Amino acid sequence: MEEGLQHNIEKIRRRIDTACKNSSRKPTDVKLLLATKTVSADRIKAAITAGCRLIAENKIQEVKEKFNDLQEVAHESHFIGHLQTNKVKELLKYNITCLHSLDRLELGEKLQHRLVLENKYLDVLIQVNTSGEVSKFGVPPDQAIMLVQKIACLDRLRIKGLMTIGLFSADAAKVRPCFQLLSQLKDQIAGLNITGVQMQELSMGMSSDLEVAIEEGATIVRVGTAVFGKRQYPDSFYWNESKGR
Repeated sequence: MEEGLQHNIEKIRRRIDTACKNSSRKPTDVKLLLATKTVSADRIKAAITAGCRLIAENKIQEVKEKFNDLQEVAHESHFIGHLQTNKVKELLKYNITCLHSLDRLELGEKLQHRLVLENKYLDVLIQVNTSGEVSKFGVPPDQAIMLVQKIACLDRLRIKGLMTIGLFSADAAKVRPCFQLLSQLKDQIAGLNITGVQMQELSMGMSSDLEVAIEEGATIVRVGTAVFGKRQYPDSFYWNESKGR
């Protein structure tokens, strides 16, 4: 085990525990998801061996490249990047258990069609663009409930909650409203009692703002840099898989 990796994981666990304590929440209510974009399969395996069993990629190509190597260790794989409709068939080849980034009906319908053909089901989170930035994917907040209602009609998709990417800012006061908005949407949707829809997960918060996210109700925090170290490009490069890119 790489010493630095072990140290970083322990440090993140302490940050999560402290944030939960400060928010009167149980640490067991918040899952640590490792964002493994650009990280080698060997380093990911080391992190899994250290107890981080939940991992996720942003790009289908990386899922594919690392898949065989990662079968050596028990883990759960999510997908957190923007998913193009022509990649749906590919995604379902690799034992992805949850898609965090369902943001449009067309994608839901493509997934439904493929899942029926393969006799599978898929957990999904609805991605909401809470920051209002045009560079970010996600359904606008005022359309989120309508999208949930439509996706709920697709029986192969099991809606488990919501996801957002907060404003890229070091100022917690600017980031917090994004997380508050997602939490409010979760409560509104839960109150509608839509058949087949569960609002048990809020996937929000990353290395720089996980404390704020936990304070506002996050149940999954997506951490990459704080565990694996800085990448060649900033997080915004990977998350803004942008509409013009």
